[in-house]
Amino acid sequence: MSTAAIPGAPLPVRTPGSRARGRHRRPERPEIPAGSPALVLAVPATAGPESRSVVEELLSIVRSEQNGVQTAAGYLPGEAGEGWSAGEERTVAELLAHAAEAGLPTPVVVPLVPGPHGFLGGLHTLAAEYGAHVTDVLGPHPLLAEAVHVRLSEAGLARADRARLFAIATAADGVVLTTVGGQDAADAAGITGMLLAARLAVPVVAAALDVPGSVATAVAHLKDMGARNPALAPLVIGPEADSELLATAAEEAGCPSAAPLGAYPTVGQLIASTYLAVLPAFDPEALGDDDAEAAGEPGGGRHAAQ
Repeated sequence: MSTAAIPGAPLPVRTPGSRARGRHRRPERPEIPAGSPALVLAVPATAGPESRSVVEELLSIVRSEQNGVQTAAGYLPGEAGEGWSAGEERTVAELLAHAAEAGLPTPVVVPLVPGPHGFLGGLHTLAAEYGAHVTDVLGPHPLLAEAVHVRLSEAGLARADRARLFAIATAADGVVLTTVGGQDAADAAGITGMLLAARLAVPVVAAALDVPGSVATAVAHLKDMGARNPALAPLVIGPEADSELLATAAEEAGCPSAAPLGAYPTVGQLIASTYLAVLPAFDPEALGDDDAEAAGEPGGGRHAAQ
């Protein structure tokens, strides 16, 4: 169980090491200030074996990326499925209520979706009841395009240079970037699709798995453009989409499909960076004079944290 779920548990403190020297030194990671809020990863699914495995691995990546951050996964309300005991799994509402009752800092809520999704409206409403901040979704972002590219290469639908992940050949001559969340999600996925097209040097069209006919229309469009071997590439992390929905789309379209992004490392990195971006302590304008100097920033004035 994460320390975020333990009343009064102190945040771990990491002792900063000496800064590496040289022009090619690795950039230092910002330290998590003492008293920072926990990161609650809002999972658009009820707790279950499949969702839990992906979520726990992603949170492990987050903790390795940013030592000292408290993390917890918040699921949608629902009963444990057959053969599955929810145990200590919590809903987002339970985690926010627990933090409020224990007098802990209000957690930062990061939605585990790459774009617009139907659960976001309810998530914002819930967070507002507790004064919690809900971050932006994880996409569009170049790191998501990288993750999709790798999943395509793993499925034998694209080849990539191991060192730079740059396509040198591709088995698919057109890609349908599939997502969930309706047409809004498909429109937003178009930006990631442009980044993916640049990597693969093939046309990429976005489509919504949960909009009837969207995938079939996208495949037909690619074929009209001259594609003879189109493939599907899910811009889906996993918990937000029914696995049967992905399989049905590939079967109906008559196209091979890559696997969902799952716990690909860059997804965990995006979660960590999205959380860090909303912490006032990392914004020099949100620090006082003394705090700004401690952070290595000259002078800062007095500004209220947002």
